[in-house]
Amino acid sequence: MSDDQTRKANLADIQKGAPAAESSLIEINGPNLGRFYRLEQDQVTIGRDAGNTLPLDQENVSRFHCRIERVKATNTYFLEDLNSTNGTFLNDVPIRREKLRHGDLIKVGRVVLKFISGGNSEAMYHEEIYFMTITDGLTQVANKRHLMDFLDREIARAIRFGRPLAVVMFDIDHFKDINDQNGHLAGDHILKDLCSLLSKLVRKEELLARYGGEEFVMVLPETGLSTASTIAEKARRMVEKHEFVFAGKKIPVTISLGVAELSPMAADPTNFLRAADERLYEAKRAGRNCVR
Repeated sequence: MSDDQTRKANLADIQKGAPAAESSLIEINGPNLGRFYRLEQDQVTIGRDAGNTLPLDQENVSRFHCRIERVKATNTYFLEDLNSTNGTFLNDVPIRREKLRHGDLIKVGRVVLKFISGGNSEAMYHEEIYFMTITDGLTQVANKRHLMDFLDREIARAIRFGRPLAVVMFDIDHFKDINDQNGHLAGDHILKDLCSLLSKLVRKEELLARYGGEEFVMVLPETGLSTASTIAEKARRMVEKHEFVFAGKKIPVTISLGVAELSPMAADPTNFLRAADERLYEAKRAGRNCVR
């Protein structure tokens, strides 16, 4: 994954292009993060060719990939795939033609667009921009900025009240090989599926965040090293047993995990994460698919 796809949105720059009341698309993952596209025409085509209403000159995007059609009589919108090579996905499901609903996610190649219906457009825009500043566009878990802010608060609270705090850092084993053998779209799918799976482990007061690339962090307040290691092992087993499937092909996936507890030697986010990262590399040296 490139830095472009995990970078933070610049709130001031994005807000200059705030939308009008018509239905819109907002790019939540891709090179033009935060850009709004107003659906002003009855038919909007999306694809790599410059002749499209919405050109996306990106890998895995066909010349004329898909189109959005407005039915004037009911003011409803439909998304239709135009026999693209890699398919058009609506909420992670490949489609031929489907009605769009407010909040739907459209994936074209590696670009993700969010559909915002006209009546909610302006209010939803500002809400979405804030959400983008703290959320990873692809996986929809917390981003690195949110992670560091969250750790700052939780470390201060743990020190003040003498409470335990642990972090689990993990990444996908041999992820480059998965991308090389199956393509980047498969890699993206695995990242999203992994986060959806492990989000079930995370309680409301905890945090799952994408640290970068295929590396993730769980922050566990009120949790000591032993319990955190148990949670990490549960996560490892869940991933190992889960069936990851893309384009009808099963792809084996495992993760390696490193666990660290807050200590006087690592009482700031950077050193705390470094301690977990060192344990993660111990897990890799031990053969991967394990907890250290």
